[in-house]
Amino acid sequence: MGSLFSAYKFFPNLKDEVWEKPNAISPSYKDIHRLFESMNISDFKKLNEYAKLSFLNQGITYAVYSEANGGTEKIFPFDLFPRIITPTEWQMLEKGLKQRNLALNLFIKDVYTKQQILKDKVIPERLILSSNHYCKLMEEIKPQGGIYTHICGTDLIKNNDGNFYVLEDNLRSPSGVSYVLSNRRALQRTLMDMFHHLKVQPVNDYPQELLKVLESVAPQNAHSPTCVLLTPGMYNSAYYEHSFLAQTIGIELVEGSDLFVDRDIVYMKTINGPVKVDVIYRRIDDAFLDPAVFKPESILGVKGLMSAYKRGNVTIVNAPGTGIADDKAVCSFVPDMIRYYLKEDPIISNVPTYVCEREKDLAYVLQNTEKLVVKPVDMSGGYGVMICDTLSKAELEALKLKVKANPREFIAQPKMSLSVHSTYIDEQNGFQPRHIDLRTFTLLGKEHIFTLKGGLTRVALKEGSLIVNSSQGGGSKDTWVVEKS
Repeated sequence: MGSLFSAYKFFPNLKDEVWEKPNAISPSYKDIHRLFESMNISDFKKLNEYAKLSFLNQGITYAVYSEANGGTEKIFPFDLFPRIITPTEWQMLEKGLKQRNLALNLFIKDVYTKQQILKDKVIPERLILSSNHYCKLMEEIKPQGGIYTHICGTDLIKNNDGNFYVLEDNLRSPSGVSYVLSNRRALQRTLMDMFHHLKVQPVNDYPQELLKVLESVAPQNAHSPTCVLLTPGMYNSAYYEHSFLAQTIGIELVEGSDLFVDRDIVYMKTINGPVKVDVIYRRIDDAFLDPAVFKPESILGVKGLMSAYKRGNVTIVNAPGTGIADDKAVCSFVPDMIRYYLKEDPIISNVPTYVCEREKDLAYVLQNTEKLVVKPVDMSGGYGVMICDTLSKAELEALKLKVKANPREFIAQPKMSLSVHSTYIDEQNGFQPRHIDLRTFTLLGKEHIFTLKGGLTRVALKEGSLIVNSSQGGGSKDTWVVEKS
């Protein structure tokens, strides 16, 4: 296997998680590296092709978007060399992610009830009320158990200093967990002995934990709750995940046309007649949930759903309006939320952020644009991100004018150097360093909080790229939280 690593480019200015220096493997990776070295090129290629075929046969695809071809379905790229997280690292991350999710839930509850954090001027009121995802209807609704953020996807990066930082939170309908489970299945088939040797922590408990959360927030009169997963349909880019999760959780996969509301009760159509629905795990955006109160032209949602929700007859997971915390400007205040609600210091720091709506921050951003990464506050998937040291003078000036004209829509951050990880490129290049991040998943129920051990390590497959999102051609790795360091 040495020939696969023989062309490896070690960059001393980057945090390489696998290599401490040329020809020196990090202690956590010595066992797995030794295993890969024992394979010849032919064996490795067979394993790689087997993984691709396995993903294809399972329908594990994702839409990659571009201006030229719109959306193209491709096999989700998967790298066989796993990422390892040590017990010490994971203990800190797990504690920090649970802390963050609790604070986010308290914040969203506060915003739609007393708004005390706004009255105390910890967070600017105009920042929240001007958010595109602020849902005024939620001021009149009290979700079961006071839970708004049942499922949270938090994106982390490891910087050159070796520390993890939070890049952003995803609360509307965070995606990617099905790829975590699929990646694990694929790798267990090929590296089973190594799983046992390193005592890799399982991820297959996620579906059961998610079902516990869904059932815990069912209406109080639901003794044996019926839960469903609401999908936009088979043409949605994440439909594989929707169908996979419904099957593994053991709940029905439904579209809007499969449901109806009668006297503020939601029912599912079945061949045996209507069945009352208690919990809807929705994978469609707020605007499409109910044509009676949101977009009237929506055919994805269910007319009357919000009325049933308001009366407490059904629970929607995640709650409508949670997208206010997805706003990248609001995300910068999460450390303040943790201090305000929990009276604790944040365990995991945010990436430093300049909120362009602040006059002082805007002035700094306009004077130092070329050193920063500028992002729209309301876009996901890596779209709209401008890494400014790659722009021409004309592009920089155009960006400054755009930010100055509408500062509420932008934040800026220093260019953080995402850590790199050994990733197989092709037969000619073998393994090469590629930038990675980590999407984690935390579940919150009435009396239960759970963080998936590991998460989705996403890989920027293009050399030098910092954009890891699968919608723009990124790949993934299995993430191993191990007992043995």
